Amino acid sequence: MDNETIEFLADDFNFLDPGSRTAEAGAVKKISRSKEILRLLFENKGSAAALAGIALIVFLAVTGPIFSGYRYDQQIPGHENLAPRIQVLEKLGIFNGRETARTSAGVIVINKYEKLVDSQGVYHWFGTDVLGRDMFTRVWEGTRISLFIAFVAVMIDMLFGLTYGMISGYFGGRVDLYMQRFVEILSGIPNLIIVTLLIIILKPGLLSIILSLMITGWISMSRLTRAQIIRLKEQEFVLAARTLGAGHLFMLFKELLPNIFGQLLIMSMFSIPNAIFTEAFLAFIGIGIPVPLASLGSIISDSFKSFTTHPYMIVFPVAVLGILMLSFNLFADGLRDALDPKMKEF
Repeated sequence: MDNETIEFLADDFNFLDPGSRTAEAGAVKKISRSKEILRLLFENKGSAAALAGIALIVFLAVTGPIFSGYRYDQQIPGHENLAPRIQVLEKLGIFNGRETARTSAGVIVINKYEKLVDSQGVYHWFGTDVLGRDMFTRVWEGTRISLFIAFVAVMIDMLFGLTYGMISGYFGGRVDLYMQRFVEILSGIPNLIIVTLLIIILKPGLLSIILSLMITGWISMSRLTRAQIIRLKEQEFVLAARTLGAGHLFMLFKELLPNIFGQLLIMSMFSIPNAIFTEAFLAFIGIGIPVPLASLGSIISDSFKSFTTHPYMIVFPVAVLGILMLSFNLFADGLRDALDPKMKEF
């Protein structure tokens, strides 16, 4: 090919005027990672509804006992086994204090509020239990305890499970071998046995439940963390940081942790319903929160004894527990899709 001389003329190139340059730069908007995650999270109808449900339950758990005007341990003589009664809805013929009772003479409709001296000013939105305690107050007081246990479970996952898994996966070798054998031995012991042994030593209550979560509740998080660290620690950006002389703490908390934090956050969200269910199960079988404290599990356990005669006692705590667990699961699903959209393909 012959050498050709390329000659540029004066009008071959034009300078871009400042106005058009600004317009071109403004056409591309930079969206931050956090705003993109929030957008994807709220575009998912399930996660948006779940977040609204969690916010509503948290609000009622904080303010419900204040609005009711009753204490969770207050026993009111003469108010035993009252059906739900709500000011506005009673005018519509629902939640007006009436309940259907089955007797030897047949099925009858009774309203125990009519037997009270000052029945016009007495309202129990969720009814009362066999001791005359307001169920609305006790349900939301129990929700507080369930949410507290869920918060403690997340903290345990982040502190114990995250640290244990990062150390085991990062150092590997004999360190990983010994640490994983310890986890296998610990996970082979049923959690119910651990809690029962703790109750023999300690008294039933929050301390026993928290200690049981501290013993075995972090194992799943540690395994996930270890697997993610092993996957990342041989990649190029880690080798480059190690070549530049980065120390172990810098590698763990500056290079590896930011790249796995999304998966760990999702895992912690899934651990919340498990912790709530564990507390409810332990309370249901009688080794949970002691009286007169209330938790959703203990309320369900007490109400189950009166299920055939007063079913409203168990309906409300079961509904709150079910909505709470379902909301956290749906929110965790939406958070997983927002943090890692590629997971939708599987």
